[in-house]
Amino acid sequence: MALVETSARRAARLLERLFAPLPHPVGFRLRDGSVVRAGAPGEPGFAIVLPTRRIFRRLLARPTPYRFGEAYVEGGLDIEGDVLAAMRAGQHPEDLRRPLAVRLAALAEVVRP
Repeated sequence: MALVETSARRAARLLERLFAPLPHPVGFRLRDGSVVRAGAPGEPGFAIVLPTRRIFRRLLARPTPYRFGEAYVEGGLDIEGDVLAAMRAGQHPEDLRRPLAVRLAALAEVVRP
């Protein structure tokens, strides 16, 4: 019997792949409460809380510092822990070179019902 991959596990794998090249450790808390770590090894000291699928999709469509900052100011996401560490890590998403397969996976997640 094959195991069905949950949406939280798909989201975790996608976040790990998208943010793996970051020079800082990054933490994400998904809407089911699970925590995903990406980027450089180590404890991130913070977690970006993505409480809804809508916010998750919006940020994956274009994960830029502006989009994360805008979502934070609008109350769409929260940061648990060290906000300054989150700001330092947030300066790098635009510099990520994502392989085509990862970009396509992000796009597929964004359009998935």
